[in-house]
Amino acid sequence: MPLEFDDPDGDGGLCPATDRFGDRFGAPKAPWWRPASKTARIFLSVAAILVLGAFTTAGLMLKHSLERDSRFRIAGSGNIQATGLTEVSRAEMLPVFGEDIGRNVFFVPLNERRRQLEQIPWIERATVIRLLPDQIRVEVAERQPVAFTRHGQQIGLVDANGVLLAMAPATMAKHHYSFPVLTGIDPGDSAESRKTRVAVYQRLMSELDAGGKRNSEQISEIDLTDPEDARVVMPEQGADILAHLGDDRFFERYQRYKAHIAEWRQQYPHLASVDLRYDNQVVLQMASGKETSETAGGDPATGSPVAPAGDAKATGAKENAEAKPSAGAPHSGAATSAKPVVKKGKPAPDKKQAAVPQKRAAAQSSTRRNSAATARPAAAATPGSKSRSLGAPAVTVAKGG
Repeated sequence: MPLEFDDPDGDGGLCPATDRFGDRFGAPKAPWWRPASKTARIFLSVAAILVLGAFTTAGLMLKHSLERDSRFRIAGSGNIQATGLTEVSRAEMLPVFGEDIGRNVFFVPLNERRRQLEQIPWIERATVIRLLPDQIRVEVAERQPVAFTRHGQQIGLVDANGVLLAMAPATMAKHHYSFPVLTGIDPGDSAESRKTRVAVYQRLMSELDAGGKRNSEQISEIDLTDPEDARVVMPEQGADILAHLGDDRFFERYQRYKAHIAEWRQQYPHLASVDLRYDNQVVLQMASGKETSETAGGDPATGSPVAPAGDAKATGAKENAEAKPSAGAPHSGAATSAKPVVKKGKPAPDKKQAAVPQKRAAAQSSTRRNSAATARPAAAATPGSKSRSLGAPAVTVAKGG
């Protein structure tokens, strides 16, 4: 028979011999998990169910055995290990695991215990792991304080995230912390608000101490009630001067303060506050009850006289004495047509005093007399005053209320 021939019927069918040839050599065999016959498929399905059931039964039996095996039972608090505890005691930590005493170690909810530990103020991060056969291990990272805080008569600590930390005064003394005191951080504030204020404090300290300098050691207290104006208290030969440093360019303003504070105090012995948030000018404020004769002195930078700016009511200084620098205030560095104002008057001191940590005790004892000072810059512009381009910021005098 020829290998190729025409199909006389035209139906495309092959002869029986050709069909048998294709079945034998051309069609591929089906895989074992897909048998061709129905009986084979049923047998394979039953076998798979039996194997799965065997594994499930074995797992349940193992779980049941572990639950009842006394070797995996947490017998007492001695089975709970902890590392990293310094300010947090075991007595404060163990109540978190109170429900787990007597429980099988495999059924301790580790993630829940970790979250409960991190709710303790001093604990920043916690890790909880099982140690077979019957141990729980806790690894703790505690918070690091960055400053003292004072709220009323309470002295505490605060970390970089604005979390308030309590500590006994005797324990503070043992640590020999050397931080400024932060005010304006209220426990009732939101966590984000406290964090923002502490961030301003950290930038201030970082700029003052950049390059190995230790300028921050001269600061005894920082008022962060307004996070846009860091009000720094610096002791100056027996007196406390409140310096307004704003919220940026801290080192530049600090340098200006240190360069001229001796001259300002020589001319104005009752100086109480220096506002350094303006460019090319400063605003000075006198202590309350002092004579106005102090406000008509000369320019401390040159010794030349500076004319009084006139009555506060006429110049508008009285109306704006408690206002912050406005959008028109000279922050751009350009020369201004207004000179800073020397004012009289100082807010009443805070009568509630608190114990001061050791290394800053001498500075902070006098600091508290002015801790409530909230001096605001006077009017940014005084009609009729003149600006001079000098090596030091100009000083203009105005009568304060």
